[in-house]
Amino acid sequence: MRAAVGVLRAFLVLAILVLAPPAAARASMGSVAALQVALRAHGRYAGTVDGIAGPETVAGVRATQRAAGLTVDGVAGPATRRALGWRGRPSLGRRPIRAGMRGWDVAGLQFLLARAGFPSGLFDGVAGAHVGAALARFQAWAGLAADGVAGPQTIAALRRAPPRSPLRFRAPIAAAAGDRFGPRGAAFHTGVDFPAPPGTPVRAAGAGCVRFAGFDDGYGLLVVLGHGAGVTTWYAHLSRIAVSPGACPAAGALVGAVGATGHATGPHVHFEVRVRGAATDPLLALG
Repeated sequence: MRAAVGVLRAFLVLAILVLAPPAAARASMGSVAALQVALRAHGRYAGTVDGIAGPETVAGVRATQRAAGLTVDGVAGPATRRALGWRGRPSLGRRPIRAGMRGWDVAGLQFLLARAGFPSGLFDGVAGAHVGAALARFQAWAGLAADGVAGPQTIAALRRAPPRSPLRFRAPIAAAAGDRFGPRGAAFHTGVDFPAPPGTPVRAAGAGCVRFAGFDDGYGLLVVLGHGAGVTTWYAHLSRIAVSPGACPAAGALVGAVGATGHATGPHVHFEVRVRGAATDPLLALG
Protein backbone atom coordinates (compact mmCIF):
# COMPACT_ATOMS: atom_id res chain seq x y z
CA MET A 1 0.00 0.00 0.00
CA ARG A 2 2.84 2.37 0.92
CA ALA A 3 4.55 1.70 -2.43
CA ALA A 4 1.32 2.44 -4.28
CA VAL A 5 0.96 5.74 -2.42
CA GLY A 6 4.55 6.62 -3.35
CA VAL A 7 3.92 5.96 -7.02
CA LEU A 8 0.71 7.99 -6.90
CA ARG A 9 2.53 10.89 -5.25
CA ALA A 10 5.26 10.81 -7.90
CA PHE A 11 2.77 10.88 -10.73
CA LEU A 12 0.82 13.71 -9.08
CA VAL A 13 4.03 15.76 -8.98
CA LEU A 14 4.67 14.95 -12.63
CA ALA A 15 1.10 15.82 -13.57
CA ILE A 16 1.50 19.23 -11.95
CA LEU A 17 4.58 19.83 -14.09
CA VAL A 18 2.95 18.65 -17.29
CA LEU A 19 -0.36 20.44 -16.74
CA ALA A 20 1.13 23.70 -15.49
CA PRO A 21 0.51 26.95 -17.39
CA PRO A 22 2.74 27.20 -20.50
CA ALA A 23 5.28 29.58 -18.95
CA ALA A 24 5.62 27.45 -15.82
CA ALA A 25 5.80 24.26 -17.88
CA ARG A 26 8.58 25.74 -20.01
CA ALA A 27 10.48 26.71 -16.86
CA SER A 28 10.21 23.15 -15.52
CA MET A 29 11.43 21.51 -18.74
CA GLY A 30 15.04 22.47 -18.10
CA SER A 31 14.90 20.90 -14.62
CA VAL A 32 13.32 17.68 -15.88
CA ALA A 33 15.90 17.49 -18.68
CA ALA A 34 18.71 18.02 -16.14
CA LEU A 35 17.28 15.18 -14.06
CA GLN A 36 17.16 12.92 -17.12
CA VAL A 37 20.78 13.78 -17.98
CA ALA A 38 21.89 12.88 -14.46
CA LEU A 39 19.92 9.62 -14.46
CA ARG A 40 21.35 8.66 -17.89
CA ALA A 41 24.88 9.22 -16.58
CA HIS A 42 24.18 6.80 -13.73
CA GLY A 43 22.65 4.20 -16.07
CA ARG A 44 19.15 4.65 -14.66
CA TYR A 45 17.40 6.27 -17.62
CA ALA A 46 17.66 5.14 -21.22
CA GLY A 47 15.00 7.36 -22.74
CA THR A 48 15.29 10.60 -24.65
CA VAL A 49 16.28 13.76 -22.81
CA ASP A 50 13.06 15.59 -23.69
CA GLY A 51 12.28 17.61 -20.56
CA ILE A 52 8.99 15.75 -20.15
CA ALA A 53 8.48 13.84 -16.92
CA GLY A 54 7.10 10.36 -17.47
CA PRO A 55 7.16 6.79 -16.14
CA GLU A 56 10.76 6.11 -17.23
CA THR A 57 11.98 9.22 -15.42
CA VAL A 58 10.10 8.20 -12.26
CA ALA A 59 11.55 4.69 -12.49
CA GLY A 60 15.06 6.16 -12.75
CA VAL A 61 14.50 8.32 -9.68
CA ARG A 62 13.17 5.35 -7.72
CA ALA A 63 16.18 3.23 -8.73
CA THR A 64 18.52 6.00 -7.57
CA GLN A 65 16.71 6.23 -4.24
CA ARG A 66 16.88 2.47 -3.69
CA ALA A 67 20.61 2.44 -4.44
CA ALA A 68 21.22 5.32 -2.01
CA GLY A 69 19.06 3.87 0.79
CA LEU A 70 16.55 6.72 0.56
CA THR A 71 12.78 6.70 0.80
CA VAL A 72 11.59 5.38 -2.55
CA ASP A 73 8.89 7.85 -3.55
CA GLY A 74 9.93 8.72 -7.12
CA VAL A 75 10.29 12.43 -6.29
CA ALA A 76 13.68 14.03 -6.98
CA GLY A 77 14.03 16.03 -3.79
CA PRO A 78 17.24 17.42 -2.22
CA ALA A 79 18.47 14.07 -0.87
CA THR A 80 17.94 12.34 -4.20
CA ARG A 81 19.74 15.11 -6.05
CA ARG A 82 22.67 14.84 -3.64
CA ALA A 83 22.81 11.13 -4.46
CA LEU A 84 23.31 12.09 -8.13
CA GLY A 85 26.61 13.79 -7.28
CA TRP A 86 27.73 16.90 -9.14
CA ARG A 87 25.08 16.26 -11.79
CA GLY A 88 22.37 16.88 -9.16
CA ARG A 89 23.29 20.47 -8.31
CA PRO A 90 23.02 23.44 -8.39
CA SER A 91 19.57 24.47 -9.66
CA LEU A 92 19.36 26.50 -12.84
CA GLY A 93 19.52 30.20 -12.03
CA ARG A 94 21.48 29.85 -8.79
CA ARG A 95 24.71 31.06 -10.42
CA PRO A 96 25.88 32.59 -13.71
CA ILE A 97 27.05 29.77 -15.99
CA ARG A 98 30.38 30.15 -17.78
CA ALA A 99 32.53 27.89 -19.92
CA GLY A 100 34.26 25.21 -17.85
CA MET A 101 31.43 24.72 -15.36
CA ARG A 102 29.46 21.53 -14.90
CA GLY A 103 26.33 20.47 -13.08
CA TRP A 104 22.54 20.21 -13.07
CA ASP A 105 22.17 23.82 -14.19
CA VAL A 106 24.52 23.31 -17.14
CA ALA A 107 22.45 20.35 -18.35
CA GLY A 108 19.30 22.46 -18.06
CA LEU A 109 20.99 25.26 -19.99
CA GLN A 110 22.04 22.87 -22.76
CA PHE A 111 18.48 21.66 -23.15
CA LEU A 112 16.94 25.13 -23.18
CA LEU A 113 19.51 26.33 -25.74
CA ALA A 114 18.62 23.44 -28.05
CA ARG A 115 14.91 24.03 -27.61
CA ALA A 116 15.46 27.71 -28.52
CA GLY A 117 17.17 26.63 -31.75
CA PHE A 118 20.82 26.76 -30.69
CA PRO A 119 21.94 23.22 -29.80
CA SER A 120 25.45 22.78 -28.41
CA GLY A 121 25.99 19.04 -28.83
CA LEU A 122 25.22 16.27 -26.38
CA PHE A 123 23.30 16.98 -23.20
CA ASP A 124 25.95 16.04 -20.64
CA GLY A 125 26.01 18.78 -18.00
CA VAL A 126 29.48 20.04 -19.03
CA ALA A 127 29.89 23.57 -20.39
CA GLY A 128 32.51 23.12 -23.08
CA ALA A 129 33.43 25.40 -25.98
CA HIS A 130 30.32 24.42 -27.97
CA VAL A 131 28.07 25.53 -25.11
CA GLY A 132 29.79 28.90 -24.92
CA ALA A 133 29.49 29.43 -28.67
CA ALA A 134 25.81 28.43 -28.77
CA LEU A 135 25.10 30.64 -25.77
CA ALA A 136 26.72 33.68 -27.40
CA ARG A 137 24.76 33.07 -30.62
CA PHE A 138 21.50 32.84 -28.70
CA GLN A 139 22.26 36.01 -26.75
CA ALA A 140 22.95 37.94 -29.97
CA TRP A 141 19.74 36.53 -31.46
CA ALA A 142 17.75 37.60 -28.38
CA GLY A 143 19.24 41.11 -28.33
CA LEU A 144 21.31 40.52 -25.20
CA ALA A 145 24.99 41.18 -24.57
CA ALA A 146 26.73 38.22 -26.24
CA ASP A 147 29.17 37.58 -23.39
CA GLY A 148 28.75 33.79 -23.26
CA VAL A 149 27.62 33.95 -19.62
CA ALA A 150 24.14 32.64 -18.75
CA GLY A 151 22.80 35.03 -16.13
CA PRO A 152 19.20 35.83 -15.12
CA GLN A 153 18.32 37.72 -18.33
CA THR A 154 19.60 34.94 -20.54
CA ILE A 155 17.80 32.23 -18.57
CA ALA A 156 14.54 34.23 -18.68
CA ALA A 157 14.90 34.64 -22.45
CA LEU A 158 15.55 30.91 -22.89
CA ARG A 159 12.35 30.10 -21.00
CA ARG A 160 10.19 31.96 -23.51
CA ALA A 161 8.26 30.11 -26.21
CA PRO A 162 10.61 28.82 -28.94
CA PRO A 163 10.65 30.72 -32.25
CA ARG A 164 8.43 29.84 -35.21
CA SER A 165 8.71 30.77 -38.86
CA PRO A 166 6.53 33.71 -39.95
CA LEU A 167 6.50 32.24 -43.47
CA ARG A 168 4.72 29.16 -44.81
CA PHE A 169 6.36 26.55 -47.02
CA ARG A 170 5.63 23.41 -49.00
CA ALA A 171 7.39 20.13 -48.27
CA PRO A 172 10.64 19.80 -50.26
CA ILE A 173 9.79 16.28 -51.35
CA ALA A 174 6.72 14.09 -51.75
CA ALA A 175 7.51 11.69 -48.90
CA ALA A 176 6.35 11.00 -45.38
CA ALA A 177 8.32 12.62 -42.55
CA GLY A 178 10.71 10.37 -40.67
CA ASP A 179 12.82 11.65 -37.76
CA ARG A 180 11.34 14.93 -36.58
CA PHE A 181 12.55 18.13 -34.97
CA GLY A 182 13.37 17.88 -31.29
CA PRO A 183 15.27 15.80 -28.73
CA ARG A 184 16.72 12.51 -29.88
CA GLY A 185 18.55 10.43 -27.29
CA ALA A 186 20.97 12.78 -25.53
CA ALA A 187 21.11 15.19 -28.47
CA PHE A 188 18.80 17.42 -30.50
CA HIS A 189 17.62 17.03 -34.10
CA THR A 190 17.40 20.47 -35.74
CA GLY A 191 15.16 19.53 -38.67
CA VAL A 192 12.90 16.89 -40.12
CA ASP A 193 14.07 13.98 -42.28
CA PHE A 194 12.23 12.82 -45.37
CA PRO A 195 13.50 9.34 -46.35
CA ALA A 196 13.39 8.65 -50.11
CA PRO A 197 15.33 6.68 -52.75
CA PRO A 198 18.66 8.17 -53.88
CA GLY A 199 18.24 10.61 -56.74
CA THR A 200 14.67 11.62 -55.83
CA PRO A 201 14.20 15.32 -56.76
CA VAL A 202 14.38 17.84 -53.91
CA ARG A 203 12.55 21.10 -54.56
CA ALA A 204 12.57 24.58 -53.08
CA ALA A 205 10.05 24.87 -50.26
CA GLY A 206 9.41 28.48 -51.24
CA ALA A 207 10.76 31.15 -53.55
CA GLY A 208 14.17 32.35 -52.41
CA CYS A 209 17.80 32.96 -53.27
CA VAL A 210 20.70 30.57 -52.77
CA ARG A 211 22.81 31.57 -49.75
CA PHE A 212 24.99 28.47 -49.85
CA ALA A 213 25.47 25.51 -52.19
CA GLY A 214 28.31 23.13 -51.44
CA PHE A 215 29.74 20.66 -48.93
CA ASP A 216 29.36 21.37 -45.22
CA ASP A 217 30.80 18.66 -42.94
CA GLY A 218 27.96 16.74 -41.24
CA TYR A 219 25.34 18.16 -43.60
CA GLY A 220 27.16 16.80 -46.64
CA LEU A 221 26.05 18.42 -49.88
CA LEU A 222 23.90 21.31 -48.69
CA VAL A 223 21.73 24.05 -50.18
CA VAL A 224 20.56 27.00 -48.09
CA LEU A 225 17.88 29.35 -49.44
CA GLY A 226 17.05 32.79 -48.05
CA HIS A 227 13.40 33.81 -48.17
CA GLY A 228 13.26 37.20 -46.43
CA ALA A 229 12.03 38.03 -42.91
CA GLY A 230 15.23 36.40 -41.62
CA VAL A 231 14.04 32.94 -42.70
CA THR A 232 16.23 30.34 -44.40
CA THR A 233 15.51 26.76 -45.47
CA TRP A 234 18.20 24.07 -45.50
CA TYR A 235 18.37 20.94 -47.69
CA ALA A 236 21.07 18.52 -46.54
CA HIS A 237 22.67 15.14 -47.38
CA LEU A 238 22.04 15.66 -51.11
CA SER A 239 23.62 13.44 -53.75
CA ARG A 240 23.90 16.38 -56.12
CA ILE A 241 23.20 20.11 -56.16
CA ALA A 242 21.17 21.69 -58.96
CA VAL A 243 21.54 25.41 -58.10
CA SER A 244 24.38 27.90 -57.77
CA PRO A 245 25.04 30.59 -55.15
CA GLY A 246 23.14 33.76 -56.02
CA ALA A 247 20.46 32.00 -58.06
CA CYS A 248 16.85 32.70 -57.03
CA PRO A 249 14.73 29.59 -57.70
CA ALA A 250 10.94 29.74 -57.58
CA ALA A 251 8.91 27.66 -55.15
CA GLY A 252 8.97 24.07 -56.36
CA ALA A 253 12.11 24.53 -58.48
CA LEU A 254 14.71 21.76 -58.40
CA VAL A 255 17.53 22.39 -55.90
CA GLY A 256 19.10 18.94 -55.76
CA ALA A 257 18.56 15.22 -55.30
CA VAL A 258 18.25 12.91 -52.31
CA GLY A 259 21.46 11.32 -51.13
CA ALA A 260 23.34 10.26 -48.01
CA THR A 261 26.36 12.57 -47.98
CA GLY A 262 27.82 13.86 -44.72
CA HIS A 263 26.75 12.21 -41.49
CA ALA A 264 23.76 10.23 -42.73
CA THR A 265 22.70 6.66 -42.02
CA GLY A 266 20.66 6.30 -45.22
CA PRO A 267 19.24 8.25 -48.16
CA HIS A 268 17.01 11.14 -47.11
CA VAL A 269 16.77 14.91 -47.24
CA HIS A 270 17.28 16.68 -43.93
CA PHE A 271 15.13 19.82 -44.07
CA GLU A 272 15.47 22.79 -41.72
CA VAL A 273 13.67 26.11 -41.29
CA ARG A 274 15.70 28.73 -39.44
CA VAL A 275 14.64 32.16 -38.22
CA ARG A 276 17.59 34.53 -37.96
CA GLY A 277 19.77 31.48 -37.41
CA ALA A 278 17.58 29.74 -34.83
CA ALA A 279 16.45 26.25 -35.81
CA THR A 280 12.65 25.90 -35.64
CA ASP A 281 10.23 23.03 -36.11
CA PRO A 282 9.82 22.76 -39.92
CA LEU A 283 6.52 20.91 -39.68
CA LEU A 284 4.92 23.98 -38.07
CA ALA A 285 5.84 26.00 -41.18
CA LEU A 286 4.53 23.56 -43.76
CA GLY A 287 1.13 24.44 -45.22
